[in-house]
Amino acid sequence: MSDKKIIAVVGATGSQGGGLARAILEDQNSQFAVRAITRDPSSDKARALQAMGAEVVAGDVDDESSIVKAFTGAHGAYCVTFYWNHLSPQRENADAANLARAAKRAGVQHVIWSTLEDTRQWVPPSDNRMPTIMGNYKVPHFDAKGEMDHVFSELGVPTTFLLAAFYWENFIGSGPKRGPDGTLALTMPIGGAKLAGIASSDIGAAAYGMFKRGRAIIGQRVGVAGEHLTGREMAAAMSKAFGEPVTFNDIPPDVFRSFGFPAADDLGNMFQFYRDFEKPCNDTRDVARTRAFAPGLQTFDQWLAKNAEKIPRQ
Repeated sequence: MSDKKIIAVVGATGSQGGGLARAILEDQNSQFAVRAITRDPSSDKARALQAMGAEVVAGDVDDESSIVKAFTGAHGAYCVTFYWNHLSPQRENADAANLARAAKRAGVQHVIWSTLEDTRQWVPPSDNRMPTIMGNYKVPHFDAKGEMDHVFSELGVPTTFLLAAFYWENFIGSGPKRGPDGTLALTMPIGGAKLAGIASSDIGAAAYGMFKRGRAIIGQRVGVAGEHLTGREMAAAMSKAFGEPVTFNDIPPDVFRSFGFPAADDLGNMFQFYRDFEKPCNDTRDVARTRAFAPGLQTFDQWLAKNAEKIPRQ
Protein backbone atom coordinates (compact mmCIF):
# COMPACT_ATOMS: atom_id res chain seq x y z
CA MET A 1 0.00 0.00 0.00
CA SER A 2 2.94 2.35 0.57
CA ASP A 3 3.18 3.31 -3.12
CA LYS A 4 -0.53 4.06 -3.40
CA LYS A 5 -2.04 7.53 -3.16
CA ILE A 6 -4.12 7.94 -0.03
CA ILE A 7 -7.75 9.03 -0.29
CA ALA A 8 -8.99 10.32 3.07
CA VAL A 9 -12.70 9.57 3.31
CA VAL A 10 -14.85 11.59 5.70
CA GLY A 11 -17.92 9.66 6.83
CA ALA A 12 -16.36 6.38 5.76
CA THR A 13 -18.88 4.39 7.80
CA GLY A 14 -21.83 6.23 6.24
CA SER A 15 -23.65 5.90 2.92
CA GLN A 16 -21.59 8.06 0.56
CA GLY A 17 -18.18 7.66 2.19
CA GLY A 18 -18.74 3.97 2.76
CA GLY A 19 -19.58 3.47 -0.90
CA LEU A 20 -16.37 5.23 -1.92
CA ALA A 21 -14.22 3.32 0.57
CA ARG A 22 -15.59 -0.03 -0.58
CA ALA A 23 -15.24 0.85 -4.26
CA ILE A 24 -11.54 1.54 -3.77
CA LEU A 25 -10.89 -1.41 -1.47
CA GLU A 26 -12.68 -3.87 -3.75
CA ASP A 27 -10.54 -2.82 -6.73
CA GLN A 28 -7.39 -4.90 -6.38
CA ASN A 29 -5.68 -2.82 -9.07
CA SER A 30 -6.53 0.55 -7.54
CA GLN A 31 -3.87 3.24 -7.49
CA PHE A 32 -5.41 4.47 -4.24
CA ALA A 33 -5.44 3.43 -0.59
CA VAL A 34 -8.23 4.31 1.82
CA ARG A 35 -7.86 6.31 5.01
CA ALA A 36 -11.26 5.95 6.65
CA ILE A 37 -12.13 8.88 8.91
CA THR A 38 -14.75 8.24 11.56
CA ARG A 39 -15.70 9.56 14.96
CA ASP A 40 -15.62 6.02 16.35
CA PRO A 41 -12.79 3.84 15.00
CA SER A 42 -13.97 1.00 17.26
CA SER A 43 -17.41 0.70 15.59
CA ASP A 44 -18.35 -2.47 13.74
CA LYS A 45 -18.42 -0.63 10.40
CA ALA A 46 -14.98 0.87 11.01
CA ARG A 47 -13.57 -2.53 11.95
CA ALA A 48 -15.07 -4.03 8.80
CA LEU A 49 -13.31 -1.43 6.65
CA GLN A 50 -10.07 -2.09 8.49
CA ALA A 51 -10.45 -5.80 7.79
CA MET A 52 -10.80 -4.94 4.08
CA GLY A 53 -7.50 -3.07 4.17
CA ALA A 54 -8.41 0.49 5.12
CA GLU A 55 -6.39 2.62 7.49
CA VAL A 56 -8.92 3.79 10.10
CA VAL A 57 -8.34 7.07 11.93
CA ALA A 58 -10.37 9.22 14.31
CA GLY A 59 -11.71 12.52 13.04
CA ASP A 60 -14.69 14.77 13.67
CA VAL A 61 -15.90 17.46 11.27
CA ASP A 62 -16.70 19.63 14.29
CA ASP A 63 -12.97 19.63 15.16
CA GLU A 64 -10.84 21.18 12.42
CA SER A 65 -7.55 20.12 13.99
CA SER A 66 -8.60 16.46 13.96
CA ILE A 67 -9.44 16.71 10.26
CA VAL A 68 -6.13 18.41 9.44
CA LYS A 69 -4.35 15.50 11.13
CA ALA A 70 -6.49 12.98 9.25
CA PHE A 71 -5.89 14.72 5.90
CA THR A 72 -2.13 15.13 6.33
CA GLY A 73 -0.25 13.03 3.78
CA ALA A 74 -3.36 12.29 1.73
CA HIS A 75 -3.48 12.88 -2.01
CA GLY A 76 -7.26 13.23 -2.07
CA ALA A 77 -10.12 13.78 0.35
CA TYR A 78 -13.84 13.09 0.16
CA CYS A 79 -15.63 15.78 2.15
CA VAL A 80 -19.20 15.36 3.34
CA THR A 81 -21.21 16.90 6.17
CA PHE A 82 -24.01 15.43 8.26
CA TYR A 83 -27.01 17.77 8.31
CA TRP A 84 -29.49 15.12 9.40
CA ASN A 85 -27.52 14.50 12.62
CA HIS A 86 -28.23 18.02 13.92
CA LEU A 87 -30.67 19.86 11.57
CA SER A 88 -28.66 23.10 11.94
CA PRO A 89 -27.65 25.13 8.87
CA GLN A 90 -25.20 27.09 11.01
CA ARG A 91 -23.44 23.94 12.16
CA GLU A 92 -23.45 22.66 8.59
CA ASN A 93 -21.73 25.87 7.50
CA ALA A 94 -19.13 25.57 10.25
CA ASP A 95 -18.39 21.93 9.45
CA ALA A 96 -17.99 22.66 5.72
CA ALA A 97 -15.60 25.51 6.52
CA ASN A 98 -13.61 23.18 8.79
CA LEU A 99 -13.25 20.68 5.95
CA ALA A 100 -12.19 23.31 3.42
CA ARG A 101 -9.62 24.85 5.75
CA ALA A 102 -8.30 21.44 6.77
CA ALA A 103 -7.84 20.43 3.12
CA LYS A 104 -5.98 23.67 2.46
CA ARG A 105 -3.75 23.31 5.51
CA ALA A 106 -2.96 19.67 4.73
CA GLY A 107 -2.15 20.39 1.08
CA VAL A 108 -4.67 17.91 -0.34
CA GLN A 109 -4.32 17.79 -4.13
CA HIS A 110 -7.89 16.76 -5.03
CA VAL A 111 -10.99 17.27 -2.90
CA ILE A 112 -14.45 16.05 -3.77
CA TRP A 113 -16.98 18.15 -1.85
CA SER A 114 -20.43 16.57 -1.57
CA THR A 115 -22.68 19.56 -2.03
CA LEU A 116 -26.16 20.46 -3.30
CA GLU A 117 -27.84 23.42 -4.94
CA ASP A 118 -28.44 26.60 -2.99
CA THR A 119 -32.12 26.69 -3.95
CA ARG A 120 -32.36 30.40 -3.14
CA GLN A 121 -30.75 31.07 -6.52
CA TRP A 122 -34.10 29.98 -7.99
CA VAL A 123 -36.47 30.84 -5.13
CA PRO A 124 -35.19 33.75 -2.99
CA PRO A 125 -36.30 33.99 0.66
CA SER A 126 -38.76 36.75 -0.31
CA ASP A 127 -40.44 34.48 -2.90
CA ASN A 128 -43.71 33.11 -1.54
CA ARG A 129 -43.94 30.16 -3.94
CA MET A 130 -42.67 28.05 -1.03
CA PRO A 131 -42.31 28.86 2.67
CA THR A 132 -39.11 30.36 4.03
CA ILE A 133 -37.68 28.19 6.82
CA MET A 134 -35.54 29.26 9.80
CA GLY A 135 -35.75 32.86 8.62
CA ASN A 136 -33.50 32.58 5.58
CA TYR A 137 -33.73 29.18 3.88
CA LYS A 138 -35.97 27.45 1.39
CA VAL A 139 -34.47 23.93 1.51
CA PRO A 140 -32.10 24.16 4.49
CA HIS A 141 -30.27 20.87 3.92
CA PHE A 142 -29.56 21.95 0.32
CA ASP A 143 -28.92 25.64 0.89
CA ALA A 144 -26.52 25.21 3.82
CA LYS A 145 -24.24 23.03 1.67
CA GLY A 146 -24.54 25.07 -1.51
CA GLU A 147 -23.77 28.38 0.17
CA MET A 148 -20.39 26.98 1.30
CA ASP A 149 -19.09 26.08 -2.17
CA HIS A 150 -17.38 29.43 -2.41
CA VAL A 151 -15.22 28.68 0.63
CA PHE A 152 -13.47 25.81 -1.15
CA SER A 153 -12.97 27.98 -4.24
CA GLU A 154 -11.80 31.09 -2.39
CA LEU A 155 -9.26 29.11 -0.37
CA GLY A 156 -7.86 27.69 -3.60
CA VAL A 157 -8.68 24.11 -2.65
CA PRO A 158 -8.58 21.95 -5.83
CA THR A 159 -12.18 20.79 -5.70
CA THR A 160 -14.69 18.79 -7.69
CA PHE A 161 -18.25 19.65 -6.60
CA LEU A 162 -20.38 16.48 -6.48
CA LEU A 163 -24.17 16.87 -6.29
CA ALA A 164 -26.02 13.77 -5.09
CA ALA A 165 -29.57 12.77 -6.02
CA PHE A 166 -32.51 11.39 -4.02
CA TYR A 167 -31.37 8.22 -2.23
CA TRP A 168 -33.56 5.24 -3.08
CA GLU A 169 -32.65 4.01 0.43
CA ASN A 170 -35.07 6.65 1.68
CA PHE A 171 -37.82 4.18 0.78
CA ILE A 172 -36.41 1.73 3.35
CA GLY A 173 -37.11 4.32 6.02
CA SER A 174 -40.47 5.34 4.62
CA GLY A 175 -42.01 3.09 2.01
CA PRO A 176 -45.46 3.02 0.41
CA LYS A 177 -48.38 2.92 2.81
CA ARG A 178 -51.56 0.83 2.73
CA GLY A 179 -54.84 2.61 2.31
CA PRO A 180 -58.18 1.56 3.87
CA ASP A 181 -58.70 -0.89 0.99
CA GLY A 182 -55.31 -2.51 1.61
CA THR A 183 -53.73 -1.17 -1.58
CA LEU A 184 -50.20 0.21 -1.32
CA ALA A 185 -49.66 3.83 -2.38
CA LEU A 186 -46.43 5.75 -2.86
CA THR A 187 -47.09 9.33 -1.76
CA MET A 188 -44.79 12.09 -3.00
CA PRO A 189 -45.49 15.73 -3.93
CA ILE A 190 -43.73 15.70 -7.29
CA GLY A 191 -46.62 15.77 -9.77
CA GLY A 192 -45.56 14.36 -13.12
CA ALA A 193 -41.92 15.42 -12.79
CA LYS A 194 -39.09 12.96 -13.13
CA LEU A 195 -37.06 12.67 -9.92
CA ALA A 196 -33.32 12.01 -10.12
CA GLY A 197 -32.59 9.04 -7.86
CA ILE A 198 -29.62 6.84 -7.07
CA ALA A 199 -28.44 3.97 -4.88
CA SER A 200 -26.37 5.62 -2.16
CA SER A 201 -23.44 3.25 -2.70
CA ASP A 202 -23.28 4.38 -6.33
CA ILE A 203 -22.54 7.94 -5.20
CA GLY A 204 -19.33 6.58 -3.70
CA ALA A 205 -18.62 4.50 -6.81
CA ALA A 206 -18.99 7.62 -8.96
CA ALA A 207 -16.73 9.58 -6.62
CA TYR A 208 -14.10 6.88 -7.09
CA GLY A 209 -14.36 7.40 -10.85
CA MET A 210 -13.88 11.13 -10.32
CA PHE A 211 -10.73 10.60 -8.27
CA LYS A 212 -9.40 8.43 -11.09
CA ARG A 213 -10.01 11.27 -13.56
CA GLY A 214 -7.91 13.52 -11.32
CA ARG A 215 -7.09 17.09 -12.30
CA ALA A 216 -9.22 16.91 -15.45
CA ILE A 217 -12.40 17.47 -13.43
CA ILE A 218 -11.14 19.85 -10.73
CA GLY A 219 -13.40 22.90 -10.66
CA GLN A 220 -16.34 21.08 -12.25
CA ARG A 221 -19.83 20.57 -10.82
CA VAL A 222 -20.87 16.97 -11.39
CA GLY A 223 -24.34 15.71 -10.47
CA VAL A 224 -24.98 11.98 -10.19
CA ALA A 225 -28.09 9.87 -10.78
CA GLY A 226 -28.99 6.26 -11.53
CA GLU A 227 -32.28 7.12 -13.25
CA HIS A 228 -34.80 9.91 -13.68
CA LEU A 229 -38.24 8.50 -12.85
CA THR A 230 -41.76 9.82 -12.32
CA GLY A 231 -43.74 8.81 -9.27
CA ARG A 232 -45.86 6.53 -11.45
CA GLU A 233 -42.74 4.86 -12.86
CA MET A 234 -41.35 4.27 -9.36
CA ALA A 235 -44.69 2.85 -8.22
CA ALA A 236 -44.80 0.54 -11.26
CA ALA A 237 -41.29 -0.72 -10.50
CA MET A 238 -42.29 -1.36 -6.89
CA SER A 239 -45.40 -3.23 -8.07
CA LYS A 240 -43.21 -5.58 -10.09
CA ALA A 241 -40.68 -6.05 -7.28
CA PHE A 242 -43.31 -6.56 -4.55
CA GLY A 243 -45.61 -8.78 -6.59
CA GLU A 244 -48.61 -6.59 -5.70
CA PRO A 245 -50.01 -3.30 -6.99
CA VAL A 246 -48.52 0.00 -5.85
CA THR A 247 -50.24 3.19 -6.96
CA PHE A 248 -48.76 6.67 -7.06
CA ASN A 249 -50.48 9.27 -4.89
CA ASP A 250 -49.49 12.82 -5.83
CA ILE A 251 -50.23 15.44 -3.19
CA PRO A 252 -49.60 19.18 -3.03
CA PRO A 253 -46.34 20.17 -1.28
CA ASP A 254 -48.39 22.11 1.30
CA VAL A 255 -50.04 18.86 2.37
CA PHE A 256 -46.68 17.10 2.67
CA ARG A 257 -45.30 20.00 4.72
CA SER A 258 -48.26 19.66 7.10
CA PHE A 259 -47.47 16.04 8.01
CA GLY A 260 -45.60 17.24 11.09
CA PHE A 261 -42.64 14.89 11.27
CA PRO A 262 -39.18 16.46 11.84
CA ALA A 263 -38.08 18.51 8.81
CA ALA A 264 -41.36 17.88 6.93
CA ASP A 265 -41.22 21.51 5.79
CA ASP A 266 -37.63 21.10 4.56
CA LEU A 267 -38.43 17.91 2.64
CA GLY A 268 -41.70 19.30 1.30
CA ASN A 269 -39.79 22.24 -0.12
CA MET A 270 -37.14 19.86 -1.49
CA PHE A 271 -39.73 17.88 -3.45
CA GLN A 272 -41.32 21.11 -4.68
CA PHE A 273 -37.89 22.29 -5.84
CA TYR A 274 -37.31 19.03 -7.70
CA ARG A 275 -40.80 19.32 -9.23
CA ASP A 276 -40.76 22.99 -10.18
CA PHE A 277 -37.15 22.99 -11.42
CA GLU A 278 -37.12 19.53 -12.93
CA LYS A 279 -34.99 20.41 -15.96
CA PRO A 280 -32.03 22.12 -14.22
CA CYS A 281 -32.02 19.48 -11.47
CA ASN A 282 -31.99 16.58 -13.92
CA ASP A 283 -29.68 18.23 -16.43
CA THR A 284 -27.12 18.57 -13.63
CA ARG A 285 -27.60 14.92 -12.63
CA ASP A 286 -26.82 13.28 -15.95
CA VAL A 287 -27.22 9.49 -15.92
CA ALA A 288 -24.87 8.80 -18.85
CA ARG A 289 -22.12 10.87 -17.28
CA THR A 290 -22.64 9.14 -13.95
CA ARG A 291 -22.31 5.75 -15.65
CA ALA A 292 -19.03 6.89 -17.22
CA PHE A 293 -17.69 7.38 -13.69
CA ALA A 294 -19.40 4.28 -12.25
CA PRO A 295 -19.82 1.55 -14.91
CA GLY A 296 -21.74 -0.66 -12.46
CA LEU A 297 -24.38 2.04 -11.88
CA GLN A 298 -27.68 0.47 -10.79
CA THR A 299 -31.11 1.16 -12.21
CA PHE A 300 -34.07 1.42 -9.85
CA ASP A 301 -35.20 -2.08 -10.90
CA GLN A 302 -31.76 -3.49 -10.08
CA TRP A 303 -31.71 -1.70 -6.74
CA LEU A 304 -35.19 -3.01 -5.91
CA ALA A 305 -34.13 -6.57 -6.74
CA LYS A 306 -31.61 -6.33 -3.91
CA ASN A 307 -33.61 -4.23 -1.47
CA ALA A 308 -37.36 -4.74 -1.96
CA GLU A 309 -37.64 -6.94 1.12
CA LYS A 310 -36.21 -4.14 3.28
CA ILE A 311 -38.95 -1.70 2.29
CA PRO A 312 -41.82 -1.59 4.81
CA ARG A 313 -45.34 -2.07 3.43
CA GLN A 314 -47.60 -1.01 6.26
